[in-house]
Amino acid sequence: MTARALKELAAQDAPVLLPVGSTEQHGPHLPTGVDDFLSAEACRRAARIMVAQGRPVAVAPSLWCGLADHHVEFGGTFTLTLATYHALLRDVCRSILMAGFSKILIVNGHGGNVTALNAISGELSRELSAPIAVTSYFTAGQARIAEILEDQDTLMHACEGETSMAMAIVPDLVDRGRLPEAVGPEIALQSDPSEAIHVPRPFHTVTSSGVAGDARRASAEKGDAILDACAEAIAEWLMK
Repeated sequence: MTARALKELAAQDAPVLLPVGSTEQHGPHLPTGVDDFLSAEACRRAARIMVAQGRPVAVAPSLWCGLADHHVEFGGTFTLTLATYHALLRDVCRSILMAGFSKILIVNGHGGNVTALNAISGELSRELSAPIAVTSYFTAGQARIAEILEDQDTLMHACEGETSMAMAIVPDLVDRGRLPEAVGPEIALQSDPSEAIHVPRPFHTVTSSGVAGDARRASAEKGDAILDACAEAIAEWLMK
């Protein structure tokens, strides 16, 4: 969009969706940009739903780097320190606010960002004197995701869900010949609240394949359904 078009959207009090993800290993069959691609796609689909309802909205360029230190041993991974991530988000959100917008929803696509974003959004709201909300697209659409997937109830990593969505939006980047290897233990994307003590673990100690879950029954149809469900949940919240 042009700067003038964005100023016009800001004058209409349009909310801004800011997709954030990560660039990191995603097993033997998926590209490293999956988390970035999927958060951006969920935002674009949510925006299309809103526009169809006559509601103004803007989607910012995605932040492709996040907190992925636990994936570094596999290679193909970028990661930031928490302080850098906080500063980067602060400056990006400040730029959006200086452009005339007043409402920002950060839409996350990487499990490793979740805890930090929940804390950072509160800090940013105080530092910038503006409401900075945050969600993860897979949390927003969790109820529907559980209905769509066959082998798991939630997204894991390079799993049935993420692989399905990659098949839907970047099919040429999915190495289908490696799908038989795309199997690993089941994990939760967020810390299990039943665990009294949180112990950080490098991902290579959890799974040798770089995969958590089972990607073998992934399909583009499932991926489209998941992305649409998550987008609908995000759009519904914004249009309240």
